[in-house]
Amino acid sequence: MNPVEIIRKKRDGGKLSAIEINYFIENSSKEIIPDYQITAFLMATYFQGMDAEETGYLTKAMIDSGEQIRFSDSIDRVDKHSTGGVGDKVSIVLAPMVAALGVEVPMIAGRGLGHTGGTLDKLEGIPGFQVRLDRTKFLSCLHKVGTVIAGQTENFVPADKLLYSLRDVTATVECVPLITASILSKKSAEGISALVMDIKVGNGAFMKNIKQAERLAKSIVQTGKKLGLKIRALITDMNQPLGNKVGNTLEIIECLELLNGSGPQDLKDLTVELGAQMLVLVKKASALSAARSMCKKALTDGSAHSVFLKMCKEQGASESFLKNPLQCLNSKLAKNTLEVLAPKSGLIQKIDTEKLGYLLIELGGGRTKVSDPIDHGVGFELFVKIGSKIKKGEPLVRVYFNHKPSGILESFEKCFLLGPATGKVPALELIKKVIE
Repeated sequence: MNPVEIIRKKRDGGKLSAIEINYFIENSSKEIIPDYQITAFLMATYFQGMDAEETGYLTKAMIDSGEQIRFSDSIDRVDKHSTGGVGDKVSIVLAPMVAALGVEVPMIAGRGLGHTGGTLDKLEGIPGFQVRLDRTKFLSCLHKVGTVIAGQTENFVPADKLLYSLRDVTATVECVPLITASILSKKSAEGISALVMDIKVGNGAFMKNIKQAERLAKSIVQTGKKLGLKIRALITDMNQPLGNKVGNTLEIIECLELLNGSGPQDLKDLTVELGAQMLVLVKKASALSAARSMCKKALTDGSAHSVFLKMCKEQGASESFLKNPLQCLNSKLAKNTLEVLAPKSGLIQKIDTEKLGYLLIELGGGRTKVSDPIDHGVGFELFVKIGSKIKKGEPLVRVYFNHKPSGILESFEKCFLLGPATGKVPALELIKKVIE
């Protein structure tokens, strides 16, 4: 087959066959098809889309591109995946929390994508933490601890690893069939039997409105069921950062706060709800109300915290971190800080969450190209949420930086829309819909 003809067919709106998709994905993974043709294929797919059948073919071809984990027992294992947002650190708390309740959670996570942060980048803010695990180490950690969070190896769904990195730097991230195939190829290859999806919607998400989010949720649920997964999707709000801290090390600090029984309420509520959905899917609890209580208990009785530290130890975290996690992480934060102050009094009506995500990249906490290094110590801490009342001169946000980009104060200030102090701002609904 000729890759050019496949690209042309998709560019012109044609439907690709299983044979054509298998050929293109297999030869892309083997580096026979060059990056420039792969990016042309991605762009054609971005504009023309794929129907449900093509999406299924693409997902299966990506699964078959490398090794898969298959378990010989019939134990239900479950995972969760988020489409990404700003401050979305849920997985780092959720996996040990669910594992503490007796359910194995094998999690293949990703890097930052576009303006959104990546679980692996956050975890690498922990000194010594290893996200590159071979199959033997991955399974050993899973069975010893109950959970493991790692990246893709060279042989684990290599097609997704390739396409994922190219999507990030070619403006082809926001594409339903590509997102569906990327997520489900990794998740199916983990050997799980159940999956809970967190589909973000809002100005800080890839899906900007409910219609787009529902389309993606239905695509993932439909394709996941064809792969034999028990699956459901929650559509959740991303019109403001999740939690209060954004930036790789800062977000691990906030995860530890939650694992120690405190932490911001929105982060806690979403973590508990996603955990409850996971427990019900694998029949660890018969009702969501009981499952929520189980999750809350794991966060307050220290069991989730204990599993988290065991996972960190198994994955190579340094002794200094294991002895005193918060002290160790605080020492890694950027030493320079500044506070962005409210230019007037009023109520926070809107937060430009996507812009905040890109400001983190500008500080050095994310990537504009695949090879960019990440500064784990930079980030920012929010003092307001939508609906917060603030007086002129009070801090909106504290910024941690090692180099100070030009106009950074003004850039942050513009992310917050202030309305009259006497007005009202409708409360945001954190969990908007469940798709089964």
